[in-house]
Amino acid sequence: MAKQGDNMTDVKRTNRSAVLRVLHENGAISRKKLAASIGLTPAAITKITGEMIEEGLLREGEAVFSGGAGRREILLKTDPFSRFALGIFLNKELAVLSAVNLEGTVIFSENAVLPSNAPANETMSALCKRLLELSDRSGIPRDKIIGTGLALRGQVSENGRILKNSFGALKEYDYPIADEAEKLTGIKVVSDNNVRSLFSAHLFFSKDKEISSQFFLRCEYGIGAALSVDSRIWHGGSAQCSEIGHIPIIRKGGKPCSCGKSGCLETIASPSAILDDAKAAFSEDNTPLLYKRMAGREIDDMSLQDVLDSAAGGERATASIVGRSITALAQALKSVIYIIDPEKIVLYGHLFENAYFLDHFIAEMREGVDSGHDVSVEKSRCNLKLEDAAAGLLVIQKFIDEGGL
Repeated sequence: MAKQGDNMTDVKRTNRSAVLRVLHENGAISRKKLAASIGLTPAAITKITGEMIEEGLLREGEAVFSGGAGRREILLKTDPFSRFALGIFLNKELAVLSAVNLEGTVIFSENAVLPSNAPANETMSALCKRLLELSDRSGIPRDKIIGTGLALRGQVSENGRILKNSFGALKEYDYPIADEAEKLTGIKVVSDNNVRSLFSAHLFFSKDKEISSQFFLRCEYGIGAALSVDSRIWHGGSAQCSEIGHIPIIRKGGKPCSCGKSGCLETIASPSAILDDAKAAFSEDNTPLLYKRMAGREIDDMSLQDVLDSAAGGERATASIVGRSITALAQALKSVIYIIDPEKIVLYGHLFENAYFLDHFIAEMREGVDSGHDVSVEKSRCNLKLEDAAAGLLVIQKFIDEGGL
């Protein structure tokens, strides 16, 4: 393959992107330190940042002593309110409408309850209309909006424009969701799978720039995952990398899965699977602690917390159900460790807020993994806090990658 050179526009974009990334990772910094961090001359940095100040992307801050003969240097920082991004986080039976600024600060957030298999055109029309209403009510200038991010449940096309299968969120398959959102809002769209979007938001806020490879596991209604390689999220050949929830575990007689197969990991280890199995086992004799907790309530009102607390209390049946989930999930992640060898596994979801589940899961992860694979397994520092920002941050991160051009 012939090597393609970089034109001046590409060089400008790369340099501006480096400026924005250094400022994001380090906060306010002087031009001198900025030049040293990026490897450009002070004169080049002065020219680049001067243009970005004129555009309102950057601003000058306080003057600090540089340490040399009483000389003071003026700090530069990003102006977080110079640009905004809107977002729609689409889950099964729920969408989150939001907006963020350049720092990822949430400007507004509102949940919209949806039916299962919602009609796509009608749903997107309502969501986009409400998103623009919320944006206008929040006082966000239209000319400062740089895009709308769509964080989408299910399988997304390689170019991110088509929602191929939302597994029950929207009724239609192969739906051109990005084109539809652009027509409805008049704003360009950046879209991706919702788990990759959450992982991208986690990386944005955690700033783990020294960790090049991480595996992000989300357990909520189902099980999803994402992988970073060389600090970039890896999509795979068909944009379905790390579909760990749909690894077949039971070959015959497994429960049906939302993907159309049966016996997938998600049907055993997900929060919804744990709850379904507990309901099937529920009786005064078989689950006495759970039965006592449910006194006066219908079985459909049973919560995951009810099941986990019963297991933690020593109830054999619910402990067995939870233990089966933990074992299956840990076995899948141990395969990830040996195949991919990530530096860190990041856990995300309500399950990992439960001390009983998390402690037993971490203990199970230590079994059968040799000392040569020193992988950190830990709950995300932003656990349960990313759904409001994840969709909009797809736009912000692309904006940074493109140098704000």
